[in-house]
Amino acid sequence: MRTAGFYGAAALAEIAGCFAFWAWLRLGRSVLWVLPGTLLLVFFALLLTRIDAAAAGRAFAAYGGVYIAASLAWAWAVEGLVPDRWDLGGAALCLVGAAVIIAAPR
Repeated sequence: MRTAGFYGAAALAEIAGCFAFWAWLRLGRSVLWVLPGTLLLVFFALLLTRIDAAAAGRAFAAYGGVYIAASLAWAWAVEGLVPDRWDLGGAALCLVGAAVIIAAPR
């Protein structure tokens, strides 16, 4: 459960940080959006180091599935884009893959 919490927090920090840059460059918001965006991206990197995995690459690979699902949740909650069945199926497939990578007995 601890690992899932770190993955969830990392995804939120990364998506919010990247969205801050998106807001500045694509939505015409103030350049001041860059400061919290940068801080959130640093926080994201720190959170990923807390994942209980023997190798960084494995932790990052499993995070990919979490990121995909969290990005769709962000798109729905913040941008009003309702995921369709293909989005949901793809995200579910990615989460299963992430679970296999991080939770497989080794």
